Amino acid sequence: MKIIKTIFNKVCLLTPEIFSDDRGFFYESYNSKSFNSLIGDNASFVQDNHSYTKKSVLRGLHYQESPYEQDKLVRVLSGEIYDVVVDIRKSSKTFGKWHGEVLSAINNNQLWIPKGFAHGFVVTSCDATVLYKTTQYYYPESERTIRYDDPDLNIQWPIEIEIISKKDSKGLGIKDIL
Repeated sequence: MKIIKTIFNKVCLLTPEIFSDDRGFFYESYNSKSFNSLIGDNASFVQDNHSYTKKSVLRGLHYQESPYEQDKLVRVLSGEIYDVVVDIRKSSKTFGKWHGEVLSAINNNQLWIPKGFAHGFVVTSCDATVLYKTTQYYYPESERTIRYDDPDLNIQWPIEIEIISKKDSKGLGIKDIL
């Protein structure tokens, strides 16, 4: 597995070494020892989340407040998504900045999203199955949402968003979380 740094200090893209032949392919999607060595941390996952989502549906931008913040490792099992992270660390020089990556079942890349970042994605293929590991359990009372269309963020989504949940459409602006 190789690591590619993003504009944020700890958010990174992980690209696997894939072994292909006439039977198909094989790759190690997760190895705790290798993963923790790559990110320079000691992540311990407690929950896997699995979602199936249709094209042009947006999920996010979600995060959990302290003391239930989550690190996430996101990957796509089928289809393709445009995955976005937003820096919500209030004392950070990059607060309110965003970064997007294409994750797909073709490229098999994974995105490591540490605490301090909101996360969301839009499905760009007909549908997509997403699996992500978290280092903290889900606590609904601690979950927060930032608007995907907040003009202060100006996220450049690659396709038009056609469906968003009522909860996600009521998210706050980035300035409101200060």
